[in-house]
Amino acid sequence: MFGISDPGIWMGYLLALGFALACVVYGLLNWNNGVGGDRGGG
Repeated sequence: MFGISDPGIWMGYLLALGFALACVVYGLLNWNNGVGGDRGGG
């Protein structure tokens, strides 16, 4: 499929996409949370 026959390459693509998705979800969940107790309002 797509000319990529090595499963290691597919694993790399899947891990990269999975981590990117995890970063987006983490960012959405912590969108307006402050850092170290700071609640913004800066």
